[in-house]
Amino acid sequence: MTGPLAGRSPLSAEDGVNGALAAHRAVPATTFSDAMSLLGSTGSVIALTLLACLALLCVPRVPRWREALFLAVSVAAQSAVFVLVTLVVDRPRPDVPHLDPAPPTSSFPSGHVGASMALFGGLAVLAAGRLRGARRNVVVGLLLLLPLAQAGSRMYRGMHHPSDVAAGLLNGACTLLVVAYALLPGIWAAAGPAAGGALPAARPGGGGRTSTGVRGRVVVVRHPHACGSGTAATLRAVLRRHGYADQVWAQTSADEPCGALAALLAGADTSLVVVCGGDGTVRACADVLAGSGIPLAIVPCGTGNLLARNLGLPSAPAAALEEGLSGQAVGLDVGRLDGDGLTPTRFVVMAGAGFDAAMVRDASQRLKARLGWVAYVVAALRHLRDPRMRLSIRLDGGAPLERRARMVVIGNVGSLQGGLPLLPDARPDSGRLELVLLDPRGPGGWLAAAGHLASRAKSGSARPAPGGSGRRAARGALEYFSAARIELRFTRAQPRELDGEALPAGTRVTAEVEPGALRVCLPVPARGGTPQEQVPERVPEGAERAGVTDGAEGAAALTAGD
Repeated sequence: MTGPLAGRSPLSAEDGVNGALAAHRAVPATTFSDAMSLLGSTGSVIALTLLACLALLCVPRVPRWREALFLAVSVAAQSAVFVLVTLVVDRPRPDVPHLDPAPPTSSFPSGHVGASMALFGGLAVLAAGRLRGARRNVVVGLLLLLPLAQAGSRMYRGMHHPSDVAAGLLNGACTLLVVAYALLPGIWAAAGPAAGGALPAARPGGGGRTSTGVRGRVVVVRHPHACGSGTAATLRAVLRRHGYADQVWAQTSADEPCGALAALLAGADTSLVVVCGGDGTVRACADVLAGSGIPLAIVPCGTGNLLARNLGLPSAPAAALEEGLSGQAVGLDVGRLDGDGLTPTRFVVMAGAGFDAAMVRDASQRLKARLGWVAYVVAALRHLRDPRMRLSIRLDGGAPLERRARMVVIGNVGSLQGGLPLLPDARPDSGRLELVLLDPRGPGGWLAAAGHLASRAKSGSARPAPGGSGRRAARGALEYFSAARIELRFTRAQPRELDGEALPAGTRVTAEVEPGALRVCLPVPARGGTPQEQVPERVPEGAERAGVTDGAEGAAALTAGD
């Protein structure tokens, strides 16, 4: 930079760029550059970073510790890189009149630009994960323009060469990538093809039809007992009708609940994955697909099919596939579960401990085959008098909350069988997980909880009484929380479950959301089919309006056309 390369292009042309900018200075541009120079100064960056971190910790109902730490570490880390590089590269500033006092540091790299990129770029990363639709594009675009404006202003004021500001932008951008990787584990799923939710094309085939009208390769994962040969033949015909002639079918097994899906995806390009089974099969496949950008079509063939019900898919397998392929691929959240004795894995419906996990563990396989989800009710009756458990809850890294409960459930979606809205606030595109504690006291408490849930299922209401995170309902039998990261600790080992499958008992559970990590093919109902009062505020980008209905069907319908 300061030796052999200084006389070679493009570095040899930089003095000409600085000279041209200095020769054409005018009052409006100088005034603008004054403001940009002040905005990128050390004092301003420190003050704005502190204000942003305080806002992240104080404004939301649950402090966003991880996001505040991400922003603070990014700004501090780029400053450390800047100081180190200036000690190594002693480059003089451009030989033009300077509009600012020249600090004693090297011209390379630009500290103003690096700090602006770390601060405003970091805010853009956070905004991209929280906002949706046109508002996200506007906010992220404006935030990313600020470092670029800062770069132009520093050259205009004669303080840096073009390569200096380019290195400052690179410093800030690389710092954001490293710190985001360390502190925001869900950011890669949200930033990839799944973040916006919808495919560019009208159909979710992953690339559309070729010139011959044929779509790409589809992998079909089939549970052999839940999806019989007759159903499989019907599904083959539906796929062929939609242009999927290249079909690869795989069966699940006890050893491979996702049917060797990972190996099949590694072998060739895949446009679509179809899962024919229950929530356990869907969960195993979602664990492989999350963050890949490959669309998933769900064909409900299991006992509960809670995810399909919550997403508004028909219960008939062929109809569910037909509507999914005719709709859109939408980016939905997944949860990531960890704990003592557990291999970290993803879930798409609910995870729990205590009463519900014991119910799942002890449900008779024979009754499940004959009666479906009623088998869980029979198992639940055996555990009504189980002792309460003591636990502590940490939400987004906050202070522990000590509680007693009979059951704790973490949900990505909210409705149980029969449309019971156990987690009325849960939505698979919210970027958060919902938590409910069930702690009824005596027969009256059980009746109050059951009556509260039944009344909301009957009325179709999706919202509990106002009160924010930590609110109670059903005379204290139910308590609700919301967070992006939930940590649970039990004083004694408790039974645990994940999407309807029993897990080994343990004393710890940690769940964290991965926003928009999974692309799911969903039907698009008629424009007027969803009551306006049931439409929530946030929507995945591309699916212009997401409606939630928690009535007897307990389904979340995604409708287009906002």
